[in-house]
Amino acid sequence: MTTREMTASELDHAGLLCADSNVVISRYAMFVPVDELGTPRPVVIRAGAVIEPFAVVHGGTTISEQARVEEHTVIGKPELGYAVGKIRPGVGGGTVIGAGATVRSGAVVYAEVAIGVNALVGHHTLLRTGVQVGAESQLGHHLTVEREVRIGRDVRCSPGSHITSSTVLADRVFLGAGVRTINDKTLTWRDPDREPTLAAPRFDTGAKVGSGCVVLAGVVVGERALVGAGSVITRDVPPGALAYGHPARVQGEAR
Repeated sequence: MTTREMTASELDHAGLLCADSNVVISRYAMFVPVDELGTPRPVVIRAGAVIEPFAVVHGGTTISEQARVEEHTVIGKPELGYAVGKIRPGVGGGTVIGAGATVRSGAVVYAEVAIGVNALVGHHTLLRTGVQVGAESQLGHHLTVEREVRIGRDVRCSPGSHITSSTVLADRVFLGAGVRTINDKTLTWRDPDREPTLAAPRFDTGAKVGSGCVVLAGVVVGERALVGAGSVITRDVPPGALAYGHPARVQGEAR
């Protein structure tokens, strides 16, 4: 079997489509069931799901009940090429769009991503391999969410932010627009003499970070802490604290 794109009817004929009877699949939606290593995987589409025109859905994807995949999205894409010290060979994998979730037009969702119940992924947002998004969370448009990020329930990420690989956003975290996170203190890339030492930031339950903040490697923003807009966060922010500035310093208690 080749890696060519198929229509829903071609996928069904190949025995690789498992769809409930009351789904809506545009005739212009396309499916790529075979990964770069030649391994075919079925696509599962549950009752009430909608796949709009020109969406591309890769093998191994499950689109759950009442979920919506809008036009010009890419779902379940295998990762191919150099990243974080190794070559990714284009292996497909299980990707789940949870019940009632919406993936807006232009979004790209890689393989092994799990999007929770009623979550929203905004226009042109990128979710890299292994990202997990909890139920009822909202990711704004033009976000970059790197590999293995863990996002909890009821999280809000405003547009235009970059969430570096392996970052943890606990339940009810709120990130303003244009937040930049960093996991590498030495900016090591393809150096034959040393491996990068990566330490992702962590945002504990209910933490809030204002628009335009920069969060450095390994920093923990504590539970219910509040960081003012435009701050550079170079050290941990204690639970319940109010912090802001360049660098951010504790100025009192969050309200």
